[in-house]
Amino acid sequence: MDQKMRRRKTLTGVVVSDKMDKTVVVSVTRLYQHPMYKKYVQTKKRYKAHDERNTCSVGDRVLIVESRPLSKEKHWRVSKILEKSA
Repeated sequence: MDQKMRRRKTLTGVVVSDKMDKTVVVSVTRLYQHPMYKKYVQTKKRYKAHDERNTCSVGDRVLIVESRPLSKEKHWRVSKILEKSA
């Protein structure tokens, strides 16, 4: 598959930390069904995302997009802010 034609992964989550410069920590909650017990389980994973203009604040709901590695742990960019915190 051509590199330009590749669809980038997108995730939605909530900003839990904005203390770093141009970086936010986004918590993404995922709901899946347990293979054996058939109950629905919620898991959370935290991603470091690049926020170029430092516009995100804690509690904001954001859309993050996969990108090239920007640092050791940062492989996502904030695409847009879906909902600002009160």
